Amino acid sequence: MQPFEQIVTDYGPMVLRVCRAVVGPHDAEDAWSETFLSAMKAYPDLPSDANIEAWLVTIAHRKAIDVTRAAARRPAPVEEIPERPSDAGRPEDWDGDLWRALKALPTRQREAVAYHYLAGLPYKEIAAVSGGNTDAARRAAADGIKTLRRTYLRPAEQREVAR
Repeated sequence: MQPFEQIVTDYGPMVLRVCRAVVGPHDAEDAWSETFLSAMKAYPDLPSDANIEAWLVTIAHRKAIDVTRAAARRPAPVEEIPERPSDAGRPEDWDGDLWRALKALPTRQREAVAYHYLAGLPYKEIAAVSGGNTDAARRAAADGIKTLRRTYLRPAEQREVAR
């Protein structure tokens, strides 16, 4: 069994990308921290042949639900902090325009896109995490990507449009 620190190192960036895509940039770090706290408690009992990536995405999914419920109970912020878009593609950078495009997707599509394209889970695992069946997960991811291709413009494309 790998040391838990190695699990955090290997899968931490992927889990952070999934959390950002599902709950947004403001709550992603809380969801990420809660995911790894829960994972650390459960790790000693994890079977040696378990798919660690799918296990972490399942925990992140549940923590995202907790974060979303907690956010619904919080008062609405009065002032929005501007985000800087990222061109680096690193997990520690975040593209606010991408989040806005992801946020506009229905929840199932946003989750399917995040779990498949950011975490690399197969559709069968996505169906197990989110509920539903493999075909529904595949359809939700395809619809989400189709919508993102239409609605999300990269900074270079935005500059072209502005000209």
